[in-house]
Amino acid sequence: MKILGIEFAPFNIPLERRLQTAAVLYWTLQFLAEGFGGLFFMIYLLFTKYYYIPLLYLPWYVYDYKTPYQNGRWSDWARRMKVWKYLSAYFPVRLVKTVDLDPKRNYIFGCHPHGVMCAGAFCNFATDATNFSEVFPGIRPLLMILNGQFLFPLHREYFLLSGARGCSKDSLEWALSKMGTGNAPVVVIGGAIEALEAHPGTFTLKLQQRKGFVKTSLKFGVPLVPVISFGENDIFSQVANPAGSWLRWFQDRLVRVLGFSTPMFSGRGVFNYTIGILPFRRPITTVVGKPIEVERSAAPSQEQIDDLHQQYVEALRELFDTNKDKYGHGIKEMIIE
Repeated sequence: MKILGIEFAPFNIPLERRLQTAAVLYWTLQFLAEGFGGLFFMIYLLFTKYYYIPLLYLPWYVYDYKTPYQNGRWSDWARRMKVWKYLSAYFPVRLVKTVDLDPKRNYIFGCHPHGVMCAGAFCNFATDATNFSEVFPGIRPLLMILNGQFLFPLHREYFLLSGARGCSKDSLEWALSKMGTGNAPVVVIGGAIEALEAHPGTFTLKLQQRKGFVKTSLKFGVPLVPVISFGENDIFSQVANPAGSWLRWFQDRLVRVLGFSTPMFSGRGVFNYTIGILPFRRPITTVVGKPIEVERSAAPSQEQIDDLHQQYVEALRELFDTNKDKYGHGIKEMIIE
């Protein structure tokens, strides 16, 4: 039913789909508002009779500050919550394995593209909604996210249970050297700036100058694994922001100041299919490629870094070309900047 150009959802939607929509609403609000919501809530409590709660929480916050960059905090219960199954089924999100991974080794997953909200990376690597633990037995995916996520009280405690870690050089090196084997830190290489390229029907990556993960791979002799989430850029619309436009100029500067991007996106609503902040129901297929073997070099030269980076780019292109017809929804070209 359409009213004034807005297509509304029918009343006789199956309960399963209602639950999926509720799950994606929960996840979207968590992504957009939980951080600042937790911060403002704790500040509010300071001016109530419950002022002692944030005062008691503060010593723990200080004591636990380094946890996101060291051993982290992993909870199988939190990763297997039913809500994540509904979230994954909403799109749906699918995990595809190309080769087995050895649980006696560590790996670095390079995940592309970022998209607006990293839905594929979250469902596959911060939860067990797509049965990662069965697809890759003995491997622990450790999603690397913006360090700023762990500055927010309460929100940080919740996110830590997923196994997520702060995205920094020290955090990555800790995961590869002090947490045993079977670890797979997942780095969304393009970062915040790549979210500004997340337009439906496109596949533009910010990778050409991103070489820190390559250097770390060489330093520890850890294989690099290219990962592509086909459909990630299709779940939201975004206001046109071509390079050189005033909007892109403004967004680029906000990234430098804030550390995160501000894509002007839109999706569907809870009760309509036309406008809102929820992602569209469009499939996301995450394909985990073949590991690139790396020879350890404690102090890699720039030549070694550039050479391995080129190998990674070529492996990523091969993974894209091999799977684009099956999962790419008509996208034929991957642009690397």
